[in-house]
Amino acid sequence: MTHYLHIKAMAKASRVEAILWSIALPGFGQLLNGKYIKGILLIVLEFFINLKSNLNMIIISSFHGDIQATIDQTNYHWFMFYPCVYMFGIWDAYKDAGGGTKPYAVVPFTFGAFFGTIGVVYSSDFLGAIWLGIFGLCVGFLIGMGLRLILVQQTNL
Repeated sequence: MTHYLHIKAMAKASRVEAILWSIALPGFGQLLNGKYIKGILLIVLEFFINLKSNLNMIIISSFHGDIQATIDQTNYHWFMFYPCVYMFGIWDAYKDAGGGTKPYAVVPFTFGAFFGTIGVVYSSDFLGAIWLGIFGLCVGFLIGMGLRLILVQQTNL
């Protein structure tokens, strides 16, 4: 019995590890899970979107509190792709590590991606691309968790 609990704890740790590496950079969780082609593709895609959207420059400006510079530096046509790629990378790494088997487990991730993109769309009017995108992503993830609970309860009736 203790061997089973040890394996279960290791599996949970590997899911958390995959999520954390994917938060650091999309594709790292896939590499950790042994999905090398998918991981390299996500890393290349992340670097390409990063380069085209000026992501590193807007992160620096955002952390310095220079929201107008953030807005001016952002290439919104490219940056709008980032929340979806980011959340897909996290979801995919989590799923490949053995997570996401419960019903509607993908819902928080998709809502996070959607609301993160909406945050990017409106970021030139409010908090800048980084802060409103992150805020939207977090709000969307929480809404998705709530919606997932409702969907699970509805299907269990």
